Amino acid sequence: MKTTALSAKSIALFAVTLGITISFVLLNHPNLSPIKPDPMARNFVLWLHGLGDSGPANEPIKTLFTSPEFRNTKWSFPSAPSSPVSCNYGAVMPSWFDIHEIPVTPESPKDEDGVLKAVQNVHAMIDKEIAAGIDPKNVFLCGFSQGGALTLASVLLYPKTLGGGAVFSGWVPFNSSILDRIMPDARKTPILWSHGIADRTVLFEAGQAGPPFLEKAGVSCEFKELRNLESWIKSRLQSSS
Repeated sequence: MKTTALSAKSIALFAVTLGITISFVLLNHPNLSPIKPDPMARNFVLWLHGLGDSGPANEPIKTLFTSPEFRNTKWSFPSAPSSPVSCNYGAVMPSWFDIHEIPVTPESPKDEDGVLKAVQNVHAMIDKEIAAGIDPKNVFLCGFSQGGALTLASVLLYPKTLGGGAVFSGWVPFNSSILDRIMPDARKTPILWSHGIADRTVLFEAGQAGPPFLEKAGVSCEFKELRNLESWIKSRLQSSS
C-alpha cells in the first residue's frame, strides 16, 4: 500500500504540467485574441511536453501567441511514446526517456542512452521542416520539465545553429562527457531557461546547474525565474527577405 501511495503521488506531480506550462507562456501577455495562420509557414516551433502528458493537451499554448509574426508559424506538438518509468515504479506512461527519481536534482541518475535515442527523433522532425524550406534560424524548440531536458539535449546536439531553445523547469539530462559532441554551429543557438523557485518536481537547483554546464560548452543562456516566451522568439525571428 505504501508503494502504491508513493506511486500515485509521483504521478500526480506531473498532472499539473499543462497548467504550469501555460502559466509560463501567459505571463505578461497583453492580448489573447488568436491569429489566423498563414498556410505558407516560415517559422517552426516544436513543443515537447512533460512526463505523463501529451502533445494534443498542450496545443492551446499556440493560441497565446498573437503577434503578427506568428501568422507564418508552423507548430508541432508531438506525443512521447509510452514506456515504463522508474520514478513511478515502472508504471507505463508517455515518456521521452527514463527518469529514475523525483524530485530531480543536479545529482540524479541520467538515462543518457534514452535521451540520445529521443534526440534522434526530435532531429528527424527538425530536418523535415528545414528540408521543406524553413530557415534553421527560424526553428525553435520549447519544452517543459522532461520535455525541457529533451529540448536542451536536442539543441546542443543538432549540427546547425537554430533560432533558439526554451527550457521550462528542465534539467541537464547527461554528463559533461557530452560536451565533446557539441558542434561549433550548435554552440551559437541561444538558450532561454526559466525555472520556478518553488518547483518540487524538478528542483530549482537542478535548473541552476544548467548555465554553468552551458558556459563550459560556450553556449549563450539566459536564466530567469520567469520570462515571456512569445517576445523572446519574436525578437529572434529571421526576415524571409
